[in-house]
Amino acid sequence: MTDLKTIAEILKEAQIGSEMTIRGWVRTKRDSKNVVFININDGSTIHSIQVVADPTQFNEQLLHDINTGAGVAVKGILIASQGSGQAVELTAKEINLYGKADPNEFPLQPKKHSLEFLREIAHLRPRTNTFGAILRVRHALAFAIHKYFNDKGFYYLNTPIITGSDAEGAGEMFRVTTLDAQNPPLTEEGKIDYKQDFFGQETNLTVSGQLEGELGALALGKIYTFGPTFRAENSNTARHLAEFWMIEPEMAFYQLKDNMDLAEDFLKYLIQYAMQNCADELVFLEKRLLDEEKQLANEERAPMALREKLQFIIDNPFKRLTYTEAIDVLLNSKAHKKGKFKFPVEWGIDLQSEHERYLVEKEFKAPVILTNYPKDIKAFYMKQNEDGKTVGAMDVLFPGIGEIIGGSERESDYDKLLQRIEELNINKETIWWYLETRKFGSVPHSGFGLGFERLALFVTGMRNIRDVIPFPRTPKSAKF
Repeated sequence: MTDLKTIAEILKEAQIGSEMTIRGWVRTKRDSKNVVFININDGSTIHSIQVVADPTQFNEQLLHDINTGAGVAVKGILIASQGSGQAVELTAKEINLYGKADPNEFPLQPKKHSLEFLREIAHLRPRTNTFGAILRVRHALAFAIHKYFNDKGFYYLNTPIITGSDAEGAGEMFRVTTLDAQNPPLTEEGKIDYKQDFFGQETNLTVSGQLEGELGALALGKIYTFGPTFRAENSNTARHLAEFWMIEPEMAFYQLKDNMDLAEDFLKYLIQYAMQNCADELVFLEKRLLDEEKQLANEERAPMALREKLQFIIDNPFKRLTYTEAIDVLLNSKAHKKGKFKFPVEWGIDLQSEHERYLVEKEFKAPVILTNYPKDIKAFYMKQNEDGKTVGAMDVLFPGIGEIIGGSERESDYDKLLQRIEELNINKETIWWYLETRKFGSVPHSGFGLGFERLALFVTGMRNIRDVIPFPRTPKSAKF
């Protein structure tokens, strides 16, 4: 096998005096009469390796063409660094320039760039320290998700991306069709005739893999999905994407408490994994966040430093209370009595982020799990409680972000589920298969959904969800 060691591996081994080759992209170059310093990074670590080159040993044009952004390979001897900021450096013996980067055209010069500017060059922003760190954290979290569920005896289920049903009942979906947009076939009533479409019916991009996930759980016991989901919601905010990734476990025989226990254990595991395996990235991202917050007013600053916040989640048991109890807490709060909430508080409302964050950050100073929400603000598939007003829902709330997980015990009674579907005018013909699972060996079962980008946003400390996914899809934006 070809010996293509990454910079991460080279720094880990740090074999002083050995000959090796590093490959990567130039971050910075400094010239002087007697020496040239070239910092090279290959994306495997937040750290670069400094190359020290004697200009008399190399072609002048070659050194001239090596600029920020160039792709290079350098063979040399690893030595203890003579300067500060790095433990080792490479004394260059051979330099191979793979690809130039004209400094007059390459947009990533060694200076601070705004996140807004970097979104406009999403094809290049992974080469920055910030986005390299974010993408490595994202990878670690994705790996940890699969490891956690595999070790717990779950099966990974691939649910469809193209679907004929709307799991959430929201109707904000992207249509999938092969019909002629200018001249679609029409029925006698003048409506689009989807029977002539590719699938013979109206289809959309999925908003959730949950309904199909339940089918897997009612056969395999415990499954999880991890795939892309799509919402055609025209929300141009720092917390919304039109395309994002969801993790959705579904478990047969789990009731609401079991569901809460799993969600808490799962989140703590993922955060612990990131802290153990992305320590350098989190140190960098924390410093970046602290530097950014120096420009903000006190009330806009995070109450805790990044790693302190993550450790806070690991160390604290999640506070559990009902929606009704949470409403009472909010109604009796000073913030409500002094009119500091922008949105009204009363039983039956869908809690806003300011309410959720108050509960976590001010009232309980711990992560919070709310349960038993009014059925009128929750999805049709949630288990109806005996009071006739609430359902066995659960939301996990985190500091700085509000809801990070939403889930429930699922309604397992056929008649109750059918009644709820009819109440909400959902077309039961499109989910007849889902209803049938309540006729054939129905059992208690539960599940939840974790938005992967919401998790990445929390763990990295970034403020905009567009900065934790490589190529964000938002209203009026699908450039890359």
